Amino acid sequence: MGDGRTRGKPLVLVASPFQGHMTPMLQLGSVLHSKGFSITIVHTKLNSPDPSNHPEFTFLPLFDNFLAIDASANFTKFCEVLNNNCKMQLQDHLTRKIKEGKEANDEMNQRITIIHDNIMYFVEEVASNLNLPSIVFRSSSASYMPAFLALPKLHAQGQLPVQDSMLQKLVPELYPLRYKDLPFNKTSTELAKEMFALAEHIRAPSAIIWNTIDFLEHSVLTKLRQHYKIPIFAIGPLNEMARGPSTSFLKEDTDCISWLDKQAPKSVIYVSLGSLATMNESELAETAWGLANSKQPFLWVVRPGSVNGSEWIEFLPEGFTEQVKGRGLVLKWAPQKEVLAHYAVGVFWSHCGWNSTLESISEGVPMICQPWMGDQCVNSRYLCYVWKVGLELENLERKVIANAIRRLLVDDEGKEMRQRAISMKEKAKYALCKGGSSFNSLNNLVEFILARF
Repeated sequence: MGDGRTRGKPLVLVASPFQGHMTPMLQLGSVLHSKGFSITIVHTKLNSPDPSNHPEFTFLPLFDNFLAIDASANFTKFCEVLNNNCKMQLQDHLTRKIKEGKEANDEMNQRITIIHDNIMYFVEEVASNLNLPSIVFRSSSASYMPAFLALPKLHAQGQLPVQDSMLQKLVPELYPLRYKDLPFNKTSTELAKEMFALAEHIRAPSAIIWNTIDFLEHSVLTKLRQHYKIPIFAIGPLNEMARGPSTSFLKEDTDCISWLDKQAPKSVIYVSLGSLATMNESELAETAWGLANSKQPFLWVVRPGSVNGSEWIEFLPEGFTEQVKGRGLVLKWAPQKEVLAHYAVGVFWSHCGWNSTLESISEGVPMICQPWMGDQCVNSRYLCYVWKVGLELENLERKVIANAIRRLLVDDEGKEMRQRAISMKEKAKYALCKGGSSFNSLNNLVEFILARF
């Protein structure tokens, strides 16, 4: 626990309803609780976490009036409504908490620090109104940020939306990114303007916490510190710092572990494209036959509804199940951290969300990269071109898929990539040890928060 100075001091963590954001926020809460802070998790009713998994936290639900996240809907409009619906509820709650602290002469409950997900930008206004310090938590890669910050200028120059002829060309001043790696590279000018306006809402946090590791993104973090001119604390990977219960919104099928137990070491490709990505029937068929034709064992996550209009796997091509019987397992959702840590898993075919990327790096598992949206294209480029522990899937075509799987599971190329991945795993572990970059950064964050009490 903490050193006594932190004991019971209140931190309010405001999470967003996206799986890729909620998971690291809960992990951050666990890490800070281990340092002695009292943690309140503020969350939306949509995709709310299970309080029974975290009895050490206080939970405060905000009524957001959403039933689900529609991945095809206008993201900026969703965020705008979400922030508008939650703002006064949080302000009223914190106002009451501070008033109760004053009446009880409890100085601690008057001096709250708020840490908020960058999507929940309304928090900054609430913190300003109540004269409370606010810290932004970013659950994306640091390398995504320079690309996002460059988008308004690229739009103004007429380089976005990206023309097909430009996709493979390098973006000036954003090496090693190509135009195809830019986030939202096909976004219309009108929607892009809305997104930039959204980003402008976050103006004056006192610091930024980033779920990353210094050795992975050192040069980018240096540039971001120069850009923001506030402290940036790189304290990842949080998935390794906080070994708590599952934070998944979907029910995990843990039976797959006993199936993995029967497979040879480093022989299985694990396929999971995250909690939001969707595909059509044709893409499902190409994926299925690519896995079948690779002749390698596979564990494939197909979410209900991940194929438009499907209940689950009724759109799998005829004859596929028979052809892969005994060699492949299709399931609705997997305990990903446990799967990636299993000795049988040799490759992770991923959408390259940042949590999945960090989890794969933490376990030394090379990746086949099929990014879908947001920061995923940036992450994929770094995995494949800079860190060299990933293979970009250029086309979702069965021959390309089967070839990529064999390259990484069977050929020497995969063995060399696995060696690099294991080396990165060791560096990530060292970062968390006493004297390591993330260990030091976490202690610096604690000191920073205490200095504001």
